[in-house]
Amino acid sequence: MSCTLVTRLLRRYVSVAQTAGYIIAALVGLSIVLSAVQFYRDASGLFDSDTAMGRDYLVLSKQIGLNKRDASFTAEELASLESQPWVDSIGAFTASRFRASIGVDFAGKGMTTEAFFESIPDEFFDRLPDDWHFSPATGEVPIVLSRDYLALYNFGFAASRGLPTLRESEIGLIPLVITLTDRNGSRVRMRGHVAGFSSRINTIAVPEEFMKWANDNFGNGADAMPARVVVRVNTPGDPAINTYMERNGLEIAGDKADNSTAAYFLRVATAAVSAIGAVISALALFILLLSMYLLLQKNRDKLHQMMLLGYSPTQVSVPYVIFIVVVNAAVWILACAATALVSTLWRKALATLSVAPAGMWPTLLAGAGIMCVLSVVCIIAVRTTIRKDF
Repeated sequence: MSCTLVTRLLRRYVSVAQTAGYIIAALVGLSIVLSAVQFYRDASGLFDSDTAMGRDYLVLSKQIGLNKRDASFTAEELASLESQPWVDSIGAFTASRFRASIGVDFAGKGMTTEAFFESIPDEFFDRLPDDWHFSPATGEVPIVLSRDYLALYNFGFAASRGLPTLRESEIGLIPLVITLTDRNGSRVRMRGHVAGFSSRINTIAVPEEFMKWANDNFGNGADAMPARVVVRVNTPGDPAINTYMERNGLEIAGDKADNSTAAYFLRVATAAVSAIGAVISALALFILLLSMYLLLQKNRDKLHQMMLLGYSPTQVSVPYVIFIVVVNAAVWILACAATALVSTLWRKALATLSVAPAGMWPTLLAGAGIMCVLSVVCIIAVRTTIRKDF
């Protein structure tokens, strides 16, 4: 009975203009936030195309001079690098200290080439290949190959030798023969295969287990300092990174510097746009709170009489709670539709760059979370007002 009476009062005195103002303001604010978040998630695919390492990793080396010893990092230099505020952790490239060659018998034509191997700690791989492990008992060596090497084969070597070109999905099926030679000239042959590709590790990467086993059994005994390191950064694109590189004579491999800078400005732009949407949403919340407060004041005498008759503040507040939930649910649905519509504008452009869009569910759920918070804040304010004033 109480809900029916309060609902009638709510319908009678509710301001259509104030409610519409809240819906429009909240819709604009939430749509801006969700669109910014979805754009960031979709555009991040431009920097996440690597199957081995993500955009939060940098491969560093020294600028090469006439003195070859300058190429290696010293313990002090590694400690200085690790102490930088933008560095999360660092890992050293371990180079092979033995002679090696890779051979393949493909389409009736055999090929063998001298090769080198490097390894990095597994934790610095964004996505490890499923079979990224090595055991001397099996003797199968998985390899992560630079995409540049595949391009050189397809557009250079294969074209000049009349060999077929290969796609990434095909080259992993070709068995490799790896020959290791120790310092005494003894040779051991092992099986290998390409387990993945990387655009950011310009090397032939192998598991650390294999590198340690091979260096111990076939190496020349030297234990040199690393010439390259991989760094996981907590703020990709931070201007302080380039400043440190220039001051210490370091280089970033590939196009990671440009990609990281672009990713950094993408995050800054997303944060700025989201902040604008958040401010608009906060103002919309103020409008809704003001509308609820005015409604309560208009119905003050009747609500007071109902409580004198024995109705609890919770019973009286139920219609207001329902009104808040329904209005915010409508705002969320409309904002989701607006975000889906707006996202088609940039997804067509990203599709031309072969970038697959990210799923929308995380963004939509984030919007639901925002509206839930706004609803809870408003409901608490309404119930607090009823308990205090009535």
